[in-house]
Amino acid sequence: MVTAVVGANWGDEGKGKITDMLGEESDIIVRFQGGSNAGHTIVNDYGKFALHILPSGVFYNHTTSVIGNGVALNIPDLVKEIDGIVEKGVPKPKILVSDRAQIVMPYHVLFDKYEEERLAGKSFGSTKSGIAPFYSDKYAKIGVQVNELFDEVALGEKLEGVILKKNIMLEHLYHKPLIDIDELMATMKEYAQMIRPYVCDTGAFLYEAVQNGKRILLEGQLGSLKDPDHGIYPMVTSSSTLAGYGAVGAGVPPYEIKRIVTVVKAYSSAVGAGEFVSEILDEKEAEELRKRGGDGGEYGATTGRPRRMGWFDAVASRYGCRAQGATEVALTVLDVLGYLDELPVCVGYEIDGKFTKDFPTTGLLKKAKPVYETLPGWKTEIRGIKNYDDLPENCRKYIEFIEKEIGVPIKMVSNGPGRHEIIYR
Repeated sequence: MVTAVVGANWGDEGKGKITDMLGEESDIIVRFQGGSNAGHTIVNDYGKFALHILPSGVFYNHTTSVIGNGVALNIPDLVKEIDGIVEKGVPKPKILVSDRAQIVMPYHVLFDKYEEERLAGKSFGSTKSGIAPFYSDKYAKIGVQVNELFDEVALGEKLEGVILKKNIMLEHLYHKPLIDIDELMATMKEYAQMIRPYVCDTGAFLYEAVQNGKRILLEGQLGSLKDPDHGIYPMVTSSSTLAGYGAVGAGVPPYEIKRIVTVVKAYSSAVGAGEFVSEILDEKEAEELRKRGGDGGEYGATTGRPRRMGWFDAVASRYGCRAQGATEVALTVLDVLGYLDELPVCVGYEIDGKFTKDFPTTGLLKKAKPVYETLPGWKTEIRGIKNYDDLPENCRKYIEFIEKEIGVPIKMVSNGPGRHEIIYR
């Protein structure tokens, strides 16, 4: 059986914890898209970790972690991350890397930085990890697959042609130093040595695993609203963040994805630019929630940037769950809200004087004003509670109100950052 764990919002919903938790009952955990541009924070018996490219299941001895063909593979980042967790006492994980995964090249990272500099105030709020240039090259068919690292002659010929184009841009658009082919090839040689122990045909491996009834977990990065087709385009990421893409980015049959656990945050937060209707505009109020939020505050796991804070947006979350095809919801960071007297929930948008519960395209989203319904707070600490019925009445009312609004059963409620701080319904 294949389960996908994905986000309903702008990312940062707490998917890392849910994946880490579901990893306990999985055999294989697959990252199927994105790269080092987003992080998952995980708190477990080994300590606190911010993972960027490793699947969140690397902390278990019984699991195999797969980097799927849909991932933007930054090889030095991957190796550094493996070494980093091993240094902290985690047993060396079993990792397989798809021979069809494509490589984030050193020049992708440079082009990402240069483009954000060039755009200045109109930039996309990139993490500067090389993701947009990487996917641009992938779909322009000038990317480099892992398997190509092992044929030096063919790779050298290919890269000479690619660099010709890149150097024209570096010279005339960015006015930056040109790429040296010999230096680049030396780097590719190093990459080949670093990644060689992990490379295999992960498609064949997963096909066999499905045939043998293994429990496979697909781990998504970011959330529905950052999807290039269904999100707040153009302030999105460059690969599909949806469970449906898991079939493509991992290489499993779409009909095998039976369970789609969509992670929804009990309030809203977003890193980077883009439309955010339920944003808290009072900076003092936003900072209070930011400080209390997540584990150690709402700051990006990759960039350390303070996240923009907002009240729960039922319009965006319902849409996000629909885009994912959610079969169930895990509601996270509920414990953070215990300090509030009342909780505004955005139940609709007002656009040009009309009320709507439908999530619109970006042009209309810019004009949307939030319409709130306010619920009473529960004013108490809920960490440590294991049974749903033991939660304060107003807390249960808040969960049930959200469930009704999004139209998907909330089966898990997270009330703390730890692996087992979870309430099953």
